Amino acid sequence: MVHILIVDDDKNICELLELYLADQGYSLTFAHDGSLALDIIKNQDIDLVILDIMLPVINGCGR
Repeated sequence: MVHILIVDDDKNICELLELYLADQGYSLTFAHDGSLALDIIKNQDIDLVILDIMLPVINGCGR
């Protein structure tokens, strides 16, 4: 199963992506800021990241 990390601080966007992707059988994990996303990537096997670039704490550009 493909494991996707969705990184976005807009919970409505996350819910919409979950609606479509979970229905297709993807395993999903969510992070709402860049710092949490980095922790997840370090500790879980992630196949694909969908990343918003305007995030709190650490943005999608790494700054």
